[in-house]
Amino acid sequence: MSDREKIHLEKIDDYRWRIPRAGKMRVDGLIYADEGLLREIHGDESPQQVANVAHLPGIQKYSMAMPDIHWGYGFPIGGVAAFDWQEGVISPGGVGYDINCGTRLLATNLSTQNLRDKIKNLVNALFQNIPSGVGSKGTLRLSAQELRQVLKEGSAWAVKNGYGRPEDLDCTEDRGCMEGADPGVVSERAMERGRPQLGTLGSGNHFLEVGFVDEVYNPEVARRFGLRKDQVTVLIHSGSRGFGYQVCDDFLKKMGERVRQLGLELPDRQLACDFIQSSTGQDYFSGMACAANYAWTNRQMLMHWTREVFERVLEMGPKELGMHLVYDVCHNIAKREWHVVAGERQEVCVHRKGATRAFPPGHPAVPEVYREVGQPVLIPGDMGRYSYVLVGTERAMEETFGSTCHGAGRVQSRTQAKKASKGRALHRELEDRGIYVMAASRGTLAEEAPEAYKDVSQVVEVVHQAGISSKVARLRPWGVVKG
Repeated sequence: MSDREKIHLEKIDDYRWRIPRAGKMRVDGLIYADEGLLREIHGDESPQQVANVAHLPGIQKYSMAMPDIHWGYGFPIGGVAAFDWQEGVISPGGVGYDINCGTRLLATNLSTQNLRDKIKNLVNALFQNIPSGVGSKGTLRLSAQELRQVLKEGSAWAVKNGYGRPEDLDCTEDRGCMEGADPGVVSERAMERGRPQLGTLGSGNHFLEVGFVDEVYNPEVARRFGLRKDQVTVLIHSGSRGFGYQVCDDFLKKMGERVRQLGLELPDRQLACDFIQSSTGQDYFSGMACAANYAWTNRQMLMHWTREVFERVLEMGPKELGMHLVYDVCHNIAKREWHVVAGERQEVCVHRKGATRAFPPGHPAVPEVYREVGQPVLIPGDMGRYSYVLVGTERAMEETFGSTCHGAGRVQSRTQAKKASKGRALHRELEDRGIYVMAASRGTLAEEAPEAYKDVSQVVEVVHQAGISSKVARLRPWGVVKG
């Protein structure tokens, strides 16, 4: 029996599919996809997870999933759900293990001809100077007190200590600092894991990518973002490393116990949660904020070192290179926000797990420099195809609590991808396509093979046609450092 039959998926239009409320679901489910992507979505249990999330207390409007949806822990990756701030719950599975995994985009003053003979040297230097890989440790040695400052201040700590420019904060979501962070709720184990890893790329799907603007769809918005055709760009994708993983793990255990104490009936124990206003709920929010601030600091430092490598390899100064931060957007987070629900303005906790914010023109949370056009939305693809820059829309505010997709979304597990890539020279295949890759291991490269992911162009087309974000530019990878 297919997932569609099991959970009665109904077509609303070409890009929206409803899971009608049934049993103890409190709201309908809503999946954004076209017919082609829906066939891939049926390959795992993620539609069932969308229905499962709809059982949680205090959920508003819908349990939603973006077109890059795939199976995750509790919530699907690509899942979005908002809960009433006073009466609803908060769930670590709705944020994910890599808290504030996110992407930042830098735009340079360079065109591709400036870099054609130097791309290999540049990627090699980035690989040698940006710590990456499983359990990687950075050059920074923080004291416990310094780490607590990082957790409270976020990106501002990095800038204050010489890692970047003050204007970087203006173009970082929440200025790189989430309010309410309290290091006192974080375990010693999380602190131990976090101290040596700040300023490291990590492993898995984390990457640093030198690319270029391959296509411009909206010239006016692209100009406001500082993007033009054939311009060299840098994408950095990383998160809160072992620190965020430990915060999530610690609170999943606490909330699993709370679910038993409260007698909450949940269809999946991985949906462990507690009411937002409970002491455990508040502690998780504060610990999650610490991990979010760690991740923003991490990406800020990675960006700073990337700028230094560019300057050294290309023998150019900061003014000549440019390398301004277009935006930094997070993928895995729960936010306290105000949205219109059933015609009334309501305070909610929006869980975005493998989904990004997509706020429209005029929203006060959009940086002033972009407020007239809307928030930049960054959608990384796989290392063999494309990435995209979109912009937030009013329709996203009306339908999805200001949310859209976050990437391509996996279609193969890491084990399946390694098996499918056995015996192939992926380095050579990619280089034949004009993409130079450095990876921490052959296994990492196999796990991240392009065909392990959906085609990001299809994913982006769905959110564009559905109106929950709008295409601005397409980026093509040129040199990639994989963790």
